[in-house]
Amino acid sequence: MSDSSSVPAGAYTLPMSVDNTGFMLDRLGQDCSPLQFLREITENAVQAVQATDDPSGQVVWDVDWNRLELAPGVFKLTCIDTGIGMTGPEMLRYINMLSSSMHQQSHDTNFGVGAKVAAATRNHAGLVYLSWKDGVGAMIHLWRDPDTSQYGLKQFELPDGNYTHWVHVEDTIKPEQIKDHGTMVVLLGDDLDDNTMQAPKGAPSPSRWVARYLNTRYFRFPDGVEVRGREGWEYPRSNTDTNVLRRVTGQQEYLDAHAEASGVRDLEAARLHWWILKDEPALSQNSGFVASNGHVAALYQDELYEMMTARAGVARLQQFGVIFGYNRVVIYLEPRAENGHQVIANTARTHLIMDGEPLPWADWAAEFRFDLPDEIKNVMDEVTKDSTTTDHREAIRERLKQIRDLLKVSRYRRTPLGTTTIDEPTSGGKPRETDTTREPSGSKGGGRGGRAGDIYALFALADGEPGEEIISEFDPKVDWVSVENGKRIPPDLEDRAAKYLVEENLLLINADFRVFRDMVDRWVKLYEAGGVTAGVQPVAEDAVREWFEQALIESVIGVQSMRGSQEWSVEDIAKSLSQEALTTAVMQRYHVDNSIRRALGSKLGSLKDRAAA
Repeated sequence: MSDSSSVPAGAYTLPMSVDNTGFMLDRLGQDCSPLQFLREITENAVQAVQATDDPSGQVVWDVDWNRLELAPGVFKLTCIDTGIGMTGPEMLRYINMLSSSMHQQSHDTNFGVGAKVAAATRNHAGLVYLSWKDGVGAMIHLWRDPDTSQYGLKQFELPDGNYTHWVHVEDTIKPEQIKDHGTMVVLLGDDLDDNTMQAPKGAPSPSRWVARYLNTRYFRFPDGVEVRGREGWEYPRSNTDTNVLRRVTGQQEYLDAHAEASGVRDLEAARLHWWILKDEPALSQNSGFVASNGHVAALYQDELYEMMTARAGVARLQQFGVIFGYNRVVIYLEPRAENGHQVIANTARTHLIMDGEPLPWADWAAEFRFDLPDEIKNVMDEVTKDSTTTDHREAIRERLKQIRDLLKVSRYRRTPLGTTTIDEPTSGGKPRETDTTREPSGSKGGGRGGRAGDIYALFALADGEPGEEIISEFDPKVDWVSVENGKRIPPDLEDRAAKYLVEENLLLINADFRVFRDMVDRWVKLYEAGGVTAGVQPVAEDAVREWFEQALIESVIGVQSMRGSQEWSVEDIAKSLSQEALTTAVMQRYHVDNSIRRALGSKLGSLKDRAAA
């Protein structure tokens, strides 16, 4: 038998290879957000700057002015850095090999796949790399071959008729920022005529989309690294008021400059950073290049992940207990890899993973909500201090008592004196038929539908345990919100009837919803036509709110009664309490209209009597 110690390491293993790299890259590219390539190329540029002897320099997103001069009207986006640069052979290795990087790779920092996946898959015509190192320039062209659908380096034809995958370049095309070293990456798009300076469809702030994305992707950049992004490129370069290179800083600088209060709170396995923005409506509406209103994000290695703005941001902030004034509150959660916890980004760098699972947002929200900072409480108090809402809860509660048996939420618990037998001795168990009520059957054996479980299940008590019914009512708190009273800020609840905050057991009803407004207008017009003009509006509005409020409360209580049922999952309950489901609940109006008719008749007099008079 041969001595295994003489066998070279790895000789027993045939390394895995990739059969169709193009397909794999396209598939991975689908997992990236449309603007992810900005992050990937920027991060490569930042690391290249930090690799120089003097770790300071520039990263500039600009127009490829050389190409525009040679091909007027064709705007191509380019990223220029003053980093360490690459030689031709180095570019062959680092650019044309998947999961290869000139920077150190690890599972929690650099993967070596980002730009190839996020940028190349969205630029089939190619990415042109021009790089200078030690004063010598070289170029490669990474593209997707239209004939084979494979990604790789396009060949250059030399003057002597030979072909190569990299060539030297003249300094005449070197960007002004680059001196002895640096790199320029040009994004060609899917076609050579594509305008890659134009914002992709759906990108926020399309006139300054590069700065907007990078500011909202980064919390801050390393000291000494200056990042800029071109805006107003369609104007003459001589117009320095509109055609400018805007400085990109990340969110921290803006938040610190515009916050009236801020703080840090340590949570389980995370650090929560919060800011309360100053009440500057003009600035928040017109800034465009940052996230200037309330939002939530995860913070990891000075980058922002899973940012939620607009409606999604409002919902997340309210989950954290910021019910009102949410447009001025910013929360960043920084998961901490300590005490055995592991935090990494997924390969596409769209989400963070903690201990192999998504971030525990609900747990952190509950912990923060339990002890809100006084400053945030004061913001909410400021919003609600002048609002007045008639309390209909007592009247609604009295009416619902009449149908309590239809709305009750049944649960069962053990008690020796109970008259009901249950299968499970804990709350949530279902009542089971006793021997005196069970339908007779032809056999006493287990049969196909017999008791499941271990053989010892044969020794379980046949009749379960005695128990009694528990009546538990989910009686939600209610608040009517509107733009006028300052409790609703569009797009929150826009054209929706209500939202239910399960953590707070709070029902927020949109007073601006058109179904409610139309019903008020209907009754105001009817009474005005009947000769009643004074005081109709507030009385009609109060009646409309009361009866629609009852419909929504009944819906919430009714859905909650299904919780714990075998056929109703947590997801089913959430869908049934969504904004869309609650809007559906107020779409039947015949019975509500009759109830409003009676209520207004008792306060303003019957329209039928007025017509008869």
